[in-house]
Amino acid sequence: MSHRLHRGWQRSRRLVPWLAAAAVLAACSGPGADVVAPSQSPVAAGKLNSVAVVTHGSPGDAFWNVVKNGAEAAGKDLGVRVEYNSSGDPSQQAKLIDNAVAQGVDGLVVSMANPDALRPSIEKAVAAGIPLVTINSGEAESVRYGAIGHVGQSESLAGQSAGKRLADAKKTKMLCVIHEAGNIGANQRCEGASKAFGNAATLQVDINNPTDAQSRIKGALEADHSIDAVLTLNSQVAARAVDAVQESRSAATVATFDLNTDVVEAIRGGKLLFAVDQQQYEQGYLPVVLLQAYRTNLNTVGGGAPVQTGPAFVDKNNVDAVAALVAQGTR
Repeated sequence: MSHRLHRGWQRSRRLVPWLAAAAVLAACSGPGADVVAPSQSPVAAGKLNSVAVVTHGSPGDAFWNVVKNGAEAAGKDLGVRVEYNSSGDPSQQAKLIDNAVAQGVDGLVVSMANPDALRPSIEKAVAAGIPLVTINSGEAESVRYGAIGHVGQSESLAGQSAGKRLADAKKTKMLCVIHEAGNIGANQRCEGASKAFGNAATLQVDINNPTDAQSRIKGALEADHSIDAVLTLNSQVAARAVDAVQESRSAATVATFDLNTDVVEAIRGGKLLFAVDQQQYEQGYLPVVLLQAYRTNLNTVGGGAPVQTGPAFVDKNNVDAVAALVAQGTR
């Protein structure tokens, strides 16, 4: 066996368990899911040399750093050049997609927090024959916009799971804190949580102004002493919510979506009840694997069903098991 063939076989062997896992995750999309087969016209099988990952992450957001780490690890494992860029401004994110198309990348990975704003750029990419996998937000629009698949969690179901946990903890009124205006996934989380919990209010804050976010949460707690549960949708906002509860002398319990080291320590210290973990490392890693399989062998996974990476939950019972992984940037 030549060195080149051996190297290709080794990469293919590494691909198999990830594809198998993705297939299982797609099969677990849940009852009643509307499944539509991928609509992107197949390109001729070839080689995947480059992938552009374009997300709506804010600079310094620990959540998106883990996604980036996952994508770059997949690129290293598969011998694919991965370039990661992000912008929380939908118009700037669209420009980043346009730039990737102009550069002629072999594959594209996009998070769609604002699907309508990104649609023209995404459709240009699809028309140019660039295979697309969406991640994180925009599950409902993914296949309709021409993607070969979506990797993420059902935000509505994740929200319902979080709301049920808070209800099971005997909480009676919940404040759901939305940190990004216009983020379809954030709205779905709060809607799902409210559906399962019942008595809930929402509060809009700006993730890019954490001091103001903390002040707004504190103000809401001081204005309504019946609030005994705060659900944040982001790990950075969670830390601010914990501080706001302490400053307002509220007895409210805080829970959150997503992990970082502050969330881990808050769970350990009893200041956070739980974190909804969508395992975003997989949202970076798996799309590169899917694009490799599609580009080299025209494979798709799940027949249009999304590959679900969550929700998983981290609480006092399992936080120690994942703490080191969070610290190394893979959870």
